[in-house]
Amino acid sequence: MARVLLGVTGGIAAYKACELCRLLVRARHDVVPLLTPGAERFVTAQTFRALARRPAAEDVYLHLTRADLLVVAPLTANTLAKFAHGIADNVLTEAALAHRGPMLVAPAMNPRMWSHPATRTNVEALRARGVELVGPDEGETAEGELGVGRMAEPGEIFERAQELLGGKSVLKGKSVLVSAGGTREPIDAVRFVGNRSSGRMGVALAAEAARRGARVTLLGANLAVAHPAGVEVVETPSAADLEREALARGADADVVVMAAAVADYRPAGALTGKRPKDRATWTVELEPTTDVLALLGATRTEGTVLVGFAADRGETGLERARAKLRDKGADLFVFNDVARTDIGFDAADNEITLLGADGERTIAKAPKEEIAAAVLDEVEGLLGR
Repeated sequence: MARVLLGVTGGIAAYKACELCRLLVRARHDVVPLLTPGAERFVTAQTFRALARRPAAEDVYLHLTRADLLVVAPLTANTLAKFAHGIADNVLTEAALAHRGPMLVAPAMNPRMWSHPATRTNVEALRARGVELVGPDEGETAEGELGVGRMAEPGEIFERAQELLGGKSVLKGKSVLVSAGGTREPIDAVRFVGNRSSGRMGVALAAEAARRGARVTLLGANLAVAHPAGVEVVETPSAADLEREALARGADADVVVMAAAVADYRPAGALTGKRPKDRATWTVELEPTTDVLALLGATRTEGTVLVGFAADRGETGLERARAKLRDKGADLFVFNDVARTDIGFDAADNEITLLGADGERTIAKAPKEEIAAAVLDEVEGLLGR
């Protein structure tokens, strides 16, 4: 599954984009429709939202998030000119400037507009930047003229989109296991020992792996964010649950990413009922849990890429992460500094240091979706060796 930005501009062929949206969704892609004001004179945004199965309220900056492909169908002469000259005056043209990936456009306009020297110059400017064109086709246009200017058929555009998406990721067809969230260890029937992890980072990793064509299983420990589309989710609320599922499924995975915050300790003897409040002190004895990552490192199948996460504080925490890389049998460790309040726990952004056999590098503060992409870029490099 890939994330596809679907741009629709203000031509009569806008109605055909509905079929293209349906084909992309049927192929299990995450489709984000981006309509220009002109497009909404022909087909409403609500129509595309329903076809793409988008929730009613979404991030207003969704058009600026990382995507695998930008498709624009139909592409009018006006928006084509804006793309060529870097004009960003609506969500689609903003998305085009921010997009860092393949771009596929299906021009549709009057034949004389298509053949005009200004349009030809703009087309060549886009081609020089690597933009792919499909069509336009020859035939009768809406105003009754014959010539080249009709938008290519939705099926043809869809097939070209599939070609651009297919085979570009080393993860395509691979089995990926991701853990996310924070485990909770019961003290009694209603209380637990837990942590602040929301699961946002692990969910972003699972979603990104799925977009790259992997078969993804997500071990979710009390997630505070929505499950990603196209991913099998297995609930693992406690450290014991996560240990059981990770060991059972990790042996068959090509990649294991342990992003969950797994409890290091649990109550030695949880009460079956609720302990009533009184004025007496309550001492709870904690015992260590199994080090799931170290166990995976010791038992993993040859060729499996194992990624660990270390949420710690400052330079001392980074040094501990280096030791974990040496001691736990992982290929890659991701360190994030939880001393900062603007990244990590309870935050939409993160800043990490990647530690591997080839050295270390810092990924600057960015949305967790972009951080996930950077981590998986590193994983793909390890798989490709």
